[in-house]
Amino acid sequence: MSGTLTLVGVGPGDPELLTLKAVNAIGKADVVVYPQKPGETSLSLSIAQKHIGAAAVRLPVNVPMKVEREPAQQAYDQIAKTISSLLDEGKSVAYLCEGDPLFYGSAMYMIERLPQARVSIVPGITSLTATASAIGRPLAARNETLKVLPAPLDSEKLIFELNQTQSAAIIKVGRHFDRVRDVLTQTGHAANAIVVEHATQNRQKVTPLMDFAKGERPYFSTILCYKGDEAWGK
Repeated sequence: MSGTLTLVGVGPGDPELLTLKAVNAIGKADVVVYPQKPGETSLSLSIAQKHIGAAAVRLPVNVPMKVEREPAQQAYDQIAKTISSLLDEGKSVAYLCEGDPLFYGSAMYMIERLPQARVSIVPGITSLTATASAIGRPLAARNETLKVLPAPLDSEKLIFELNQTQSAAIIKVGRHFDRVRDVLTQTGHAANAIVVEHATQNRQKVTPLMDFAKGERPYFSTILCYKGDEAWGK
């Protein structure tokens, strides 16, 4: 493979949060690959599109987002084959990743499937730090612990982890919202929990967790939660 693959973190949504290194990598690429859900517009493309070179090929790839892992894994297999062919042709390929490529991102699937490729990684601003900036509160301070917990974890596991930390970020909330709120209520984190939807985007919304009605599920959101005895401000 004579070509190069760059896994580019494009940040959480605001195009102005692209790093200079990301802009340079995108602008120099022969081919820009961006995953998207079938039938939806790619967020990563909307962030990066004005920096894509006029002669560059834009290559959208559909990745099904289902509970079953097999459809997505098959999609990543096909994406890797496509990228491999481009690299064999000597092309420079930029693969766009929302947030940071290696923070719960799909970039790991390309690294795994293309072990012979020349790969470089451009870090990006994560949704985690974007949500903290949205509420103007540190994720953690001094000697506190911070845990990042995926909402699909079972409730028992979430309760165990939350009981060991002053502050936590709950990601991948989606359909698990009501259950997660019940868990946070049990662990004492709910009263000071904040939900940030679409962080850094024009439609960003910040809402206290307990202000949501039963059955109301915020979309594309992260929950930052605290027990209320954090070191910050003391």
